[in-house]
Amino acid sequence: TPQQLENGSFETLQKGMVTTSGSGEAYKVNDTSNVVCGNVKTANANVYIVDTVLMPK
Repeated sequence: TPQQLENGSFETLQKGMVTTSGSGEAYKVNDTSNVVCGNVKTANANVYIVDTVLMPK
């Protein structure tokens, strides 16, 4: 949910971690990527679209 993005930490499929921050309609992932579209409902998830490719470390 948008509330979870305010200061969140999430595990990726590769078992890495991404962090999110922001509020309102301005959110960032790992302090570098912007969330450009969020909370898009699909058949089995809510999708958040970012403006860069997130690479595992």
